[in-house]
Amino acid sequence: MTALPAARRPWVGVPACHRELGGHWQHATPSRYMTALAEGAGVRPVLLPPMGAEEAEGYLERLDGLLVPGSPSNVQPALYGGPAAPEGELEDPDRDASSLPLIRAALARGLPVLAICRGLQEMNVAFGGSLHGRLHQVAGRQDHRGQGSTAAERYAHRHMVATEGLLRAVTGLAAMPVNSVHMQGVDRVADGLAVEALAPDGTVEALRPIAATGFQLAVQWHPEWRFDQDAPSTALFRAFGAACSGIAP
Repeated sequence: MTALPAARRPWVGVPACHRELGGHWQHATPSRYMTALAEGAGVRPVLLPPMGAEEAEGYLERLDGLLVPGSPSNVQPALYGGPAAPEGELEDPDRDASSLPLIRAALARGLPVLAICRGLQEMNVAFGGSLHGRLHQVAGRQDHRGQGSTAAERYAHRHMVATEGLLRAVTGLAAMPVNSVHMQGVDRVADGLAVEALAPDGTVEALRPIAATGFQLAVQWHPEWRFDQDAPSTALFRAFGAACSGIAP
């Protein structure tokens, strides 16, 4: 992808997590998302601190798109009516309080949105859907948690997904291999969202707002991982970057 001149590159917000690192609380997200946005989508990524809904939504007036990244933390079960998580399971109330209203506001404005892993789960919960807190304990479902001792092993292709709609149009594929690094998964799909991909075990792998007229898509896997070597992932980031530049998908 030929990058736009720096002065014309769109600005894309990335909601950060609130986590403790080295004894200090940080607003952070893995750098691979920023790299994929800058190099794969040709945009300027901007980290959005999780400081509440009103503060987060104020950024949207200055942004051209929103990428909602994955995270080691899970969405709080209380937000979708699920049973309490076991003690010690990583949650991030500050991110939940910022990201869910931010997603709703961005979609309502018609901004291009690409939500990844936790981002898909947040989108579903933001519109009233529910999650399986531990997908691997659901009868008939595979274990979708990352497997292996190295990052390359954990993010390797694990299974195929069957695609529909925008996802199929962007990638040009009716089926494609994806990685799988998540414990939560969609239970009930929220009203207003359509399924755009399914795993062989029936797990929802992609969602899109039914009313969307542009690039607004959530995927359960991690296209930012090897975005420059995996053709469908390359296509997703290129299409997202084009949408943030005002080019229709």
